Amino acid sequence: MERGDGNRHKAFTRRLALLGGGQLALASLLMGRMYYLQVLESDQYQMLAEENRISMRLLPPPRGLVLDRFGRELASNRQNYRVVLIAEQTNGVTKTLDRLARVIPIRPHQRRRVLREIKRKRPFVPIKVAENLTWEQFARINVLLPDLPGVQPDVGEGRHYPVGAETAHVVGYVSSVSEADLTGDPLLELPGFRIGKNGIEKVFDESLRGKAGNSRVEVNAYGREIRELARQDGQPGDDVVLTIDAGLQKKITRLLANESAAAVVMDIHQGDILAMVSAPSYDPNAFNLGMSNKAWQALVQHPRKPLINKAIAGQYPPGSTFKMVVALAALEAGVVGPGHKVFCNGVTKLGNTKFHCWRHRYGGHGWVDMKQSIAQSCDIYFYDIARRLGVDRIGAMARRFGLGEALNIELLGERNGLVPSKDWKLAVTGVPWQLGETLITGIGQAYLLSTPLQLAVMASRLANGGMAVRPRLSRTRAPLSDDGGTGAAGKTGQGSDGEDHLAGQQALPMGVSAANLKVITDAMSEAVNGKRGTARKYKLDPKLEQLMAGKTGTAQVRRISKVERKAGGKLAKETPWKERDHALFTAFAPVGAPRFATAVVVEHGGSGTYAAKLTKDIMTEVLRGDPLARAAVGQNGLGGIDGRNGAGGTDNRGNKERKT
Repeated sequence: MERGDGNRHKAFTRRLALLGGGQLALASLLMGRMYYLQVLESDQYQMLAEENRISMRLLPPPRGLVLDRFGRELASNRQNYRVVLIAEQTNGVTKTLDRLARVIPIRPHQRRRVLREIKRKRPFVPIKVAENLTWEQFARINVLLPDLPGVQPDVGEGRHYPVGAETAHVVGYVSSVSEADLTGDPLLELPGFRIGKNGIEKVFDESLRGKAGNSRVEVNAYGREIRELARQDGQPGDDVVLTIDAGLQKKITRLLANESAAAVVMDIHQGDILAMVSAPSYDPNAFNLGMSNKAWQALVQHPRKPLINKAIAGQYPPGSTFKMVVALAALEAGVVGPGHKVFCNGVTKLGNTKFHCWRHRYGGHGWVDMKQSIAQSCDIYFYDIARRLGVDRIGAMARRFGLGEALNIELLGERNGLVPSKDWKLAVTGVPWQLGETLITGIGQAYLLSTPLQLAVMASRLANGGMAVRPRLSRTRAPLSDDGGTGAAGKTGQGSDGEDHLAGQQALPMGVSAANLKVITDAMSEAVNGKRGTARKYKLDPKLEQLMAGKTGTAQVRRISKVERKAGGKLAKETPWKERDHALFTAFAPVGAPRFATAVVVEHGGSGTYAAKLTKDIMTEVLRGDPLARAAVGQNGLGGIDGRNGAGGTDNRGNKERKT
């Protein structure tokens, strides 16, 4: 028995030793692991613990301002009074929303959005209920807070367009970020963040956007914010200074208030666009505040297309405003001289086809030379020299004067227009060019298309002595585009240091004879100031002591029937608006020392003389205000922004009876 007990004792001791050894090994392993985690890896895990306790949040930066040439705000920032809801602090979300609806209007779609977001987010996360409240609404909420559990008033920053519709097509607007806009930039994922969607706001969006700041806040295990530990404000976006004169823009907008039209005013030497108006317009603030589907459909379906910037995207036959180009092409080619005369009896024939002059009912113009043919807008004269020139030589001169290709202004949506050629027609239609089409091209019809901006550039190049000036809207360097160009413009402006890189730009000469240009500009002066000029009724007031030169144009939108032609225009009153001719006028002033050029196009305005009437009023405002004589932002140390450039800064971060 004793031997058996001894054997059992030895066996138990061995097992105990093995068990103890195993426990010791396990304890050593655990202690080694603890040493590794707590000593060797302590820095890493301390950092991870800190990250779990500290939350880093982005702070949106103030958006840069858009200013006119004199520092007036076209796009600014203002306080955005809003109200948010924290679900866990309410006595019932529905009940709180009902109470809040008695204080401020809450639309059904807003209520649905709030309830939807509450289901998706944690109960302590603030949910935006309404924004852009009036001060009265915001104050009322603050007074009634004890009766609105879970409701918190908040003050943010929102975009504002002080002049509204007057510069909407130029400045554009901001709106909420869509899925298609996401690029990986964390700023774009912030609730309520706005980006540029059109105009200058779109083209310069990244520089206007600025750089985000950050806030370090302490949170608990559930992610609830306890306190803010540190804050670093973001870098405000860069300001963009435009060449536009907001005062002039406003006056022209009022002149075109009842029209479907476009007008451009341009500095003929530097290319500054002093005004660019497209009518009708829209309120850009509506996009920032949130537009209803009904309001959006009203804009989209409006017959006069308020969303389209007609100054750069409207394409119209230039009509008789094109005759200067045809005449200059003939002079430069040596086909005719300024003394070349043609007898106009109101009609000419090509084969069995008759081509009429607008004055055919009165027996035509009689004998006219080049100067009088432009001043009186004789179609027969230009049928003659177009036949002598040929369409390709006409087209070559047209392209030299800015027609037929985009001018790369700092806006999206600019159209090319069209200058036809024999090769173009054959390639597009498969049909050879016809001589009759050359005749119609000679009076600015057929396939020709131009934008109002192109017509303003054409007038500028005629008036400035044949210099290839290009238009610009901004004094700010445009951002690089994907194709290596500079934004929508494909060119540069002002750098971040405020230096105006385009001021004093030297346009290259086009190699056109100064003598030939004088023939054309003298004829344009005769059209307004001569005894028989088509725009003689609309010469400038003698009190201005300055003269305007210009050219009327009437562009057909449909073929005129024989019945209408014989009726002598008596059917015009019965013609639907969309079938009436477009009215055009191009001009420059002052005669003798030109500085300004204009182009006005009135859709279905009926006659070029109507556009001349509007241009008279526009040019009168231009000469009275003389925006080129006043100091612009960043020039001469005046009109600085935020006081950076001197005093006075802001710190608010076809042919029927008509005259053609």
